[in-house]
Amino acid sequence: MAYDATKLKDFEIAEQAEKNMPLPYEWQEKLGLQKDEVIPYGRICKLDFMKIIDRLKDKPDGKFIEVTAITPTPLGEGKTTTSMGLVEGLGKRGMNVGAAIRQPSGGPTMNIKGTAAGGGNALAIPMTEFSLGLTGDLNDIMNAHNLAMVALTARMQHERNYDDAELAKRNLRRLDVDPTRVEMGWIIDFCAQAMRNIIIGIGGRMDGFMMKSKFGIAVSSEIMAILAVAHDLKDMRERIGKIIVGYDKKGKPVTTSDLEVAGAMTAFMRNAINPTLMSTAEYQPVLVHAGPFANIAIGQSSIIADRIGLKMFDYHVTESGFAADIGFEKFWNVKCRFSGHVPNVSVLTATIRALKMHGGGPKVVAGRPLPEEYVKENVGLVEKGCENLVHHINTIRKAGINPVVCINSFHTDTKDEIAAVRRAAEAAGARCAMSEHWLKGGDGALELADAVIDACKDEVNFKFLYPLEMPLRQRVDAIAREVYGADGVSWTAEAEAKAKAFEENPEYKDFATMMVKTHLSLSHDPALKGVPKGWTLPVRDVLIFAGAKFLCPMTGSISLMPGTSSDPAYRRIDVDTETGKVLGLF
Repeated sequence: MAYDATKLKDFEIAEQAEKNMPLPYEWQEKLGLQKDEVIPYGRICKLDFMKIIDRLKDKPDGKFIEVTAITPTPLGEGKTTTSMGLVEGLGKRGMNVGAAIRQPSGGPTMNIKGTAAGGGNALAIPMTEFSLGLTGDLNDIMNAHNLAMVALTARMQHERNYDDAELAKRNLRRLDVDPTRVEMGWIIDFCAQAMRNIIIGIGGRMDGFMMKSKFGIAVSSEIMAILAVAHDLKDMRERIGKIIVGYDKKGKPVTTSDLEVAGAMTAFMRNAINPTLMSTAEYQPVLVHAGPFANIAIGQSSIIADRIGLKMFDYHVTESGFAADIGFEKFWNVKCRFSGHVPNVSVLTATIRALKMHGGGPKVVAGRPLPEEYVKENVGLVEKGCENLVHHINTIRKAGINPVVCINSFHTDTKDEIAAVRRAAEAAGARCAMSEHWLKGGDGALELADAVIDACKDEVNFKFLYPLEMPLRQRVDAIAREVYGADGVSWTAEAEAKAKAFEENPEYKDFATMMVKTHLSLSHDPALKGVPKGWTLPVRDVLIFAGAKFLCPMTGSISLMPGTSSDPAYRRIDVDTETGKVLGLF
């Protein structure tokens, strides 16, 4: 049944839906799982992916559906809502369907974005558990990451305090870490701008090594990136051992293996490697695994979750973070390359609200009422804004994938505005469906489900944007021109020197190119809406994630530690002291 989304808040809909949510033993029966493949965690469970993959290894993969979006407003345009609605719609059509989504970070949950559980009747449940730590994967990631920093800083202190003979007695060799070239920092799962730059080791000789350090948000950790791209536990262990924490005074990388901490880090991650099983509000299965941001990381749920989903379901839906220039580009050129999976269709989520913004509408600010242009009919703004939609359609088509545009419907949308989007989408060669999943759940997503089923019958001529043999700077230029629409790329002297060094080192030839860019514009400048013309992409640095095998060109002013706003969500979250229920999540 669909709940009255116009009157009930998301956490209230979730509370009602959760009353009949399948429990772990019911999922086992419903999905045909073996008893030892289900790992209960209260009313939810993890799935032992290696056992499931081994049992289903000879089963053909199902249809693979990716969900992305046009360039969003700061409010987001509902990719997870669309993913949940599509799964519910396919379920209404009698399909064996499931999804994989990312786990939300506590930073956005307690800030302005919310829980990322979807919304209305297109919702992932149980919502409270999803929003507040789930089965502990983020905690495992933070422990594993911060343990590496504990190992590094302790070693630096001991090497300062003891000579080589004393180190040898303690079975240690001198790593001689350069304190000005410590690449790794600490992580915390909040938007804590006060911790972006810190000094550690203040005090005496037994209080650590005094130096500059930093905090990033947990989802920016390389451990999170490794969880997203690892194929199995062995692969994860090997990748964790290659993480570069800093450089010695001769410029040689110092890794977690050098610190002899990689095994202990992997021990923290032994449970996190298994996806968590949740549900839509209409009780289709939803796998939750990994949660990297898309503008500062890979922005995908895990390859492991897709491996399971493609074996368990006839239609498997996976979501990419932010817009097609970021999330889809990384899905296309990184995740698909690493996994070997080829998608059948990509769903491009659009809202009339975002199209009006790209057409020249007033600034949209999270936490403030929308200007009246966004709640009254204005077909002209929509038509102008469709330039952004068409740009993203063309990006998806360059991959050889068939796009389906989903108009994520709001009650303020008019027939003429929706018709304008259909005309633009179809003229650009995409199917288009209007969906009311937020209001009506699966019944409101039948048109979208039918369009996706139809698109899955088309032939896919999948191809990557660039070959791995292409040098890093040429790859960045290709992404900037072909995906972002830039005229070219400019490099700071430091960034270009790093890029050249990476290109000349054969060890990095097969590393993925992981762009770091704002999600609020096709360009590096969040203020530039629509389809900016006549601009150059500035690259100011290149980071390396050696375990994940990423080279990360940094553009604009992106920070690995976002800030908390003046009106964060935590001001409205509380607990009912009579029932213990969490109130105010959205």
